[in-house]
Amino acid sequence: MDVKTHWEKVYQTKAPDSVSWYRPHLESSFALIERTAAGPHSAIIDVGGGESTLADDLMSWGYQDITVLDISETAISVCKKRMEARAHQIRWLVADVTLAGLDKCAYDAWHDRAVFHFLNGSETTCRLCRECRAVSETRRACHR
Repeated sequence: MDVKTHWEKVYQTKAPDSVSWYRPHLESSFALIERTAAGPHSAIIDVGGGESTLADDLMSWGYQDITVLDISETAISVCKKRMEARAHQIRWLVADVTLAGLDKCAYDAWHDRAVFHFLNGSETTCRLCRECRAVSETRRACHR
């Protein structure tokens, strides 16, 4: 089973709060973003965002330039439905992060909770490192 099929199956068969990594809100992640980003005007990317509420919370805290990237169209659809009218304010990317072709220095902060955990093989890791160039050279990535 390929990676995309695996994650589509996870999100099609499990409720958001039934997976082991579920948290109603990602307070620790927000604290990292707050320390890493220059403020609410910063461009934030949540890589592997899944069905997380981080984008919702970032908007509530005044962040306006938010991108959520996930390999699962199902996960992105769940988030859009949950956010209703606010969903159009988020940039949604359905892609494998190692192949996404993110623009260099497009983001002030990169957030992910477990992307590196799921990588296997040096070629995949190298592709992810190329994508990490999407973080501005004056900012940092924050991984949980």
